[in-house]
Amino acid sequence: MSAGQPSIFARIIAGEIPCQRVFENEYLLAFLDIRPLAEGHTLVLPKRAVARFEDLTPEEAAELGRQLAVIARKVVAATAAEGCNILLNNGQVAGQEVPHVHFHIIPRRAGDGLGYRWRPQRRSPEELSALAERIRAMP
Repeated sequence: MSAGQPSIFARIIAGEIPCQRVFENEYLLAFLDIRPLAEGHTLVLPKRAVARFEDLTPEEAAELGRQLAVIARKVVAATAAEGCNILLNNGQVAGQEVPHVHFHIIPRRAGDGLGYRWRPQRRSPEELSALAERIRAMP
């Protein structure tokens, strides 16, 4: 995507690119991913083009939270999944490929082969305390 051109999500929201919509209101759109990791893989995004989660308004973030729960429940039920991952890749370094906030709802089943393993780091209580203080001190 070159500078100044709308993202693929902006084009989907505008109806220029077709999608299978599963939810839509004034603020949000949810549709099936055309390259799903699992049956029912759904993307949920604000209609306003916002690249990063922290740049959403409090109202947009609240609406996303409310509707994510409802949409996830419906996707899991419709696919008879055992659970789901709800993921946000926030920023390119975190794997975000389209610079428009979007959550993935990925239905999961035991043995589905998708995996999802992190490598936790050890931190001392003092290190955690100092970090918590820095976070609390941020404006």
